[in-house]
Amino acid sequence: MASKRQRGTGSWEYIVKKKGVLPKPLSLTFHDEVEGDTYVAHLEKLLAKGIVPDEFKEKTKPVTTLSMAIAEYLDAVHVTDEDIQILNSFHMVLKGIDLSRVKYAWAEEWIKELQVSGLSPSSIRKRVGALARCLDWVLRRENTMLDSNPLRVLPKRYSTTATGLKDVERDRRLQEGEESRILAIISKEKPEGRERALALPHADALRLMIVLALETAMRMREIYTLTRDQVDIRQRTIFLDLTKNGSKRQVPMSSVALATLKDYLTVHEGDQIFPFWDGKMTAGALKATTTKVSQQWARIFSAAGCADLRFHDLRHEAVSRLFERTTLGELEIAKISGHSSMKMLMRYANLRGSNLAERLW
Repeated sequence: MASKRQRGTGSWEYIVKKKGVLPKPLSLTFHDEVEGDTYVAHLEKLLAKGIVPDEFKEKTKPVTTLSMAIAEYLDAVHVTDEDIQILNSFHMVLKGIDLSRVKYAWAEEWIKELQVSGLSPSSIRKRVGALARCLDWVLRRENTMLDSNPLRVLPKRYSTTATGLKDVERDRRLQEGEESRILAIISKEKPEGRERALALPHADALRLMIVLALETAMRMREIYTLTRDQVDIRQRTIFLDLTKNGSKRQVPMSSVALATLKDYLTVHEGDQIFPFWDGKMTAGALKATTTKVSQQWARIFSAAGCADLRFHDLRHEAVSRLFERTTLGELEIAKISGHSSMKMLMRYANLRGSNLAERLW
């Protein structure tokens, strides 16, 4: 119910509040108390039905791009932590896309990109769901360039078949010169076409991450959660207690990985090897760290001229190198990489075609 008070000798002020309907309390002034009571009573009946008269509606600026829509949605609506992390990770990928382009054809193309990136169907559905809820909110606003929500009319099983792709396997490998350019960017070298080098706190930790990824085939989370008690320098081994597959794994270190890690540990103290993670093993903390670190690597890869590269591609590169540069058998490589399915590992079998030919009579 509105509050009122008499101001001076000839006017009455009414304060009208309606949480969830009015963006902020209304202050109304009337010279006649009866007129004020009548008007405010009628206004409160409308507000109770969720109706806001045009003169009291908050004027909003047009939402013209996807990144603007995401930013305003996260600012205005209480959403889950998972949706916050997913939508925040979209800012770089969807930056600059006008809402007028967000049609069904765009949705199909976007899902195709998610498939090619190697995401599982469930991960694709989570991303589509988070963005769909954002677009639903955008449609309820005024001054939007969005005509409809194309993510709400996707066919069933869109995460695997909507674009005609099935069992899409990402096989991005490092091209000639990419590794050296990435390391140069981490060493504060100015990217081509830019005025200054990237500001990269903990550059030595980033260098160690990429070395471990390429030399051990470890996953991003397995790397950034490393602690000193998991590392045995004498045995040249990293002990992983809990991996993505839920099993323990012992990862041998190459001479390159060992030397880089030893140099790093002589300079940095503390139980946690990397500074990006707060040490909490909760799902929310780990997801937040993965998102933050992935965004950092996306900046580095873009500056190095390989914007389509993802950190997980380094694991694919590492396994490929184990097949190409060593005589280790498939089971031995599986023990290093942690692949639980030999079917997945056999993707790399063609890399040894020449070796097989040499063994024939």
